[in-house]
This record gives sequence, structure tokens and C-alpha cells, in this order.
Amino acid sequence: MKIKPHFEEFGVDTITFAGTLEAKLKATLDAGFTQIMLKANDIVGYPQGIEAAVLAVKNSGLRVTGFQVLRDFEGLSGDLHDYKIDIAKSMLQMAKSLDAKFLLCCSSTSAHATSDLDKIAADLRKLAMLALPMGLKIAYEGLSWGKTINEYHTAWDVICRANMPNLGTCLDSFHILAAKTSLDEIEFIDPNKIYLVQLADFLWQETKSFEERMTTARTYRVFPGEGVHNDDLIDLVRRIDKLGYTGDYSFEVFNDDYQNMPLPFVAERAKKSAVWLAEHVLKRSTPVANQMRLKRQ
Repeated sequence: MKIKPHFEEFGVDTITFAGTLEAKLKATLDAGFTQIMLKANDIVGYPQGIEAAVLAVKNSGLRVTGFQVLRDFEGLSGDLHDYKIDIAKSMLQMAKSLDAKFLLCCSSTSAHATSDLDKIAADLRKLAMLALPMGLKIAYEGLSWGKTINEYHTAWDVICRANMPNLGTCLDSFHILAAKTSLDEIEFIDPNKIYLVQLADFLWQETKSFEERMTTARTYRVFPGEGVHNDDLIDLVRRIDKLGYTGDYSFEVFNDDYQNMPLPFVAERAKKSAVWLAEHVLKRSTPVANQMRLKRQ
């Protein structure tokens, strides 16, 4: 019987890789991962069409972690709101066709969006209601440059206000580290409402403005273990684990250098990071029969 990797809860986001969809799927599998996080243009940009892209994903044998990303959805009104509802319906349909567990929704950065938390919650409730009959969840993430929701605890606040069974959160280490958000509020989150943890680090101590933070986020993230915030990242992952989270971790590493590197090179860096997190941070045992659990350091 094939032994499952001890980093099975870790996956890679296709944003991390350059190349075709098939190449990304193969590199992910070859590195020993069992899941992959997909983005919309992986599917809609496939030369043979959406149905062929869905078939390629299903034939790969990889589990789809989730589907991303719906942006600037909440807090709008009038024609803008109606437009975003149509966009959301289309993205939900693609997520369903891929057997994704959830659609990722990022907090709005739009200048046209209200800052009324109750209105934001109402819009998220509507989005979750659209997803409910499809058997999908909505994972809501606070971007660290979001107009109103720019930290994980304010994202959790509006999720609680919306009060939908299929609406939860995505915790993203980059945004938490870049915003220097305290980790103490994590203990107040229901672990069953954390639908994904996205992991990445970066190579300087701080981002001094929203503009610098966006540039860093979109071009120079690195894998956990490669950046300069190891202690904080370890603390974050261990707190989430201690909370009782048993879901997936995905590497979302936007990096211009990695976009110019061979896929196996980047995938092996991802694997190295996953093994480090599994063995050193979460103390998972290696998949060898009767091997002792790794000692705590």
C-alpha cells in the first residue's frame, strides 16, 4: 500500500508556478503533493476550453484545495453590486465543476465600497447563500491593504455578523506578518470556520506603506523557512494547530524570480518548506513504519 506523505495537509497554489496547467499539475505531483489550489485563469485561459481544463485537473489525481479569487465583492451598491453578483455566480459554477471545497473571496479594496460592517456582512451572507445549494463554502480573507477589512480579526467580525453555516475565513500569513497584526485574537476564531491557511514569508522586516506591501505581496513572497519572519510564522502555525485546526495549508508564493525558474526547482523548494513545517513546526512523524515521533525541539 502506498504510504501517504507526512505533509499531506500542505499544498501549492498555481500562482506559485510559471508554465501551462499540465506542467503545474505534474510538478506538484512529482514533488509529492496531493492537492493544489487553483486560480480562475488556470481554467478560463486553457487553450482547449474550460471543460478540457476541468478534465485535466480531475485526471491528474490531485485534490483541489479551493478556487480563487473573487475580489472587490462586498460593500457595493446599484449596478456595481449587480455586476459583482453575476461574476460571483460564474466563479461559483467553475468552483463546483472542479469539485473545489470553497471559493476564496478577498476583502474589498474598492473606493466605491462602503465601510459599513453590517452592509459588508449582508453582502457576504448573500454570497454564502448563492454557494449553499452548490455545496460550496466561502472563505473570506482580509487583505492587508483592504479598504475596511484589512486584518484577520475584522474579517472574523463580519463573518460572525453574517452568521452563515458555509461562510468562514482564510488566514494568510503574509498579510498577518506584513500588517504586524497581533496573533492573540486567533484564539477567538472557531477552528471549524477556518477553511484555509495560506502560507508565505518575505525577505525584509517590514512594509512601510500599503503600496510597498502590495508590491512585496505580488512579486517577492518566499516559502516559509526562506524569509526573515520564521519565529512569527512558526508561532502563527502552532497557534492555529493548537486551536484545533485540521484543514489545509497552501503555499501562495507570488515571486517574480520563481516565475523565471524551472518548475521542478520551485516545486522542490515548496516540498522542502512543507517538510520543514511538518517535521520541525508541527512535529509530524515521517511516514516510516514504527518510526518514533520526532522529538520536540
